[in-house]
Amino acid sequence: MNSGSPSVWSMIRGPVILIALGVLFAIDQFGSYSFSRTWPVLLILFGALKLLERVVGSQRAGEVPSQGGPQ
Repeated sequence: MNSGSPSVWSMIRGPVILIALGVLFAIDQFGSYSFSRTWPVLLILFGALKLLERVVGSQRAGEVPSQGGPQ
């Protein structure tokens, strides 16, 4: 894959977040938990997908993810 094309993880991130949002709203509507108690799941899911995208991308390139930002 060339560096200009998006990875699979970046392509599925949006749909996964939308599905999670829908599930959390359904739990709010039909379950015992309100959305105000479950929204942090979206942050955790987004962070996990970004971490996975970075790890998989760096393994393909044969490098270790850096700790800092661009230099």
